[in-house]
Amino acid sequence: MAHSAPQNAGIRFIKSSLCGGGECIEVAWLEDGRVMVRDSKDTTQRPLVFTQPEWQAFVQGVKIGEFDAHPS
Repeated sequence: MAHSAPQNAGIRFIKSSLCGGGECIEVAWLEDGRVMVRDSKDTTQRPLVFTQPEWQAFVQGVKIGEFDAHPS
């Protein structure tokens, strides 16, 4: 579940070195442990904010392939 996002000023977002065309998601870690995620194509939009347990559940799902594309 996404939570309200703090202001972006001074927050350092990063994106994966595997991002090909430069249009990827960007991630920032906040001092309180929450994780912010935004679309690099439109950084003016409010980012999504996740708790540490929410983020860890997502990362683990990615690692085991839960979100891989499946043919129809």
